[in-house]
Amino acid sequence: MKYQYILLDLDGTVTNPKEGITKSFAYALAELGIETEDRDTLCKVIGPPLMQSFREFYGFTEEQALRGTAKYRERYEKLGWAENEVYEGMEEALAALCRQGAKLILATSKPERFAVRIMKHFGLDKYFTALCGADDYAKNRSTKEEVVRYALEQNGITDTTEVIMVGDRKYDVTGAAALGIKTIGVLYGFGDEAELREAGAVHLVRTPQELAEYLISFS
Repeated sequence: MKYQYILLDLDGTVTNPKEGITKSFAYALAELGIETEDRDTLCKVIGPPLMQSFREFYGFTEEQALRGTAKYRERYEKLGWAENEVYEGMEEALAALCRQGAKLILATSKPERFAVRIMKHFGLDKYFTALCGADDYAKNRSTKEEVVRYALEQNGITDTTEVIMVGDRKYDVTGAAALGIKTIGVLYGFGDEAELREAGAVHLVRTPQELAEYLISFS
């Protein structure tokens, strides 16, 4: 294959985490005095790091964002991580890419411990060379650029021309681009075509099957 290493985002790319994330975020907001009437309005927080979402979308101070993150994790740790589902056709796509010799690496802004738990829960970890995520509370590694850099370092990857990123939000595209890596945008997640094209995605796909077919076409 043209790309030996395929970095995949988790939320909105490999799995649909809408229920768990929006319920946990609404729980955190309620604890801080903000009620959510329509959880669909919280889909915007799926993708960016939690701390960033609290600050950017709600104007929280650093201290408030830390409190919000703690409350979010309080529910997510117990319930939210399992309120999740694998996108239809995703496991078949991962298996097909592995058969072609690709090395799959998870690169998510979700804390690594949760990412590992989710991937093992669904039995998807067997397709991946490494599962890389953020550290807790964004102390050293939280943005997509930081997570992608960490993934490259952990896997001894120095030639970024052998790497492609796959994600559903602009954060995936710009984070990878900062390290010289191109991104394929997926339209079945939480970012739309305009967002992904404006961010600089080199190609867009509508299904996991289409993703696998596109990447394998370079073989």
